[in-house]
Amino acid sequence: MMRRLRMLIRHWAIAMLYPRPLLGIFYLPRFIVHWLKYAGSNQGEKVHIFDMQPCLGDWSTHTPFEAHYFYQGAWLARRISAAKIERHVDIGSSVLTISVLSAYVATTFVDFRPLKVSLPGLTSIAGNILNLPFSDDSVASLSCLHVIEHIGLGRYGDPIDPQGSVKAALELQRIVSTGGKLFLSVPIGRERVCFNAHRVHAAATVLQLFSQMKLLEFSFVDDAGQYHDTAEIGDSINLDYGCGLFLFEKP
Repeated sequence: MMRRLRMLIRHWAIAMLYPRPLLGIFYLPRFIVHWLKYAGSNQGEKVHIFDMQPCLGDWSTHTPFEAHYFYQGAWLARRISAAKIERHVDIGSSVLTISVLSAYVATTFVDFRPLKVSLPGLTSIAGNILNLPFSDDSVASLSCLHVIEHIGLGRYGDPIDPQGSVKAALELQRIVSTGGKLFLSVPIGRERVCFNAHRVHAAATVLQLFSQMKLLEFSFVDDAGQYHDTAEIGDSINLDYGCGLFLFEKP
């Protein structure tokens, strides 16, 4: 009984905090109306109080999504598929993206916090983006999406280092092979440090960070969450918090 009570309290706490703190309170009356209607139906199963798991923030007219992560995953997958890449290495990107990517390309996933999973096509290893476990010029296809902007801010247990993004950029360039590709995404817009969440760089600054690479293609997600495929760097100069998608090649 105590276990079920703890689970009930946990479920209600989550309902009140997700997707935004206390938002669930506004949907609570509607939940109660629905519950009473369901419980009062002769066709419905019996509803036990201790088994409730309220979801109060999902009533919306459109499916919600985080534009940066949705589009960067689609951008990466389409380009790797088109290039018919057989082996790929990713540094710290979204694990949901990597789980799908590994279905059609052998993928090695490297993260400061190891991913403890077992999945065909996916190899997961521990690694630090400032000291990656690869030799110079050894990786032909490399991705790092929404990662380097966090390095050195301490958010994920990494050491404080104001030069974290700069050092991460150098390390990624070190391991890409001649003729190899780097798929990179970072927040772009008004330059600033949003401590301790992330940094935001101008697109032109990103090109400077990756001066050893040749830019093959640029796309971006704007402040309104709209995706712009194969754009120009200059198209992004007025952004505040967009997502830059850079396809580099090492000469």
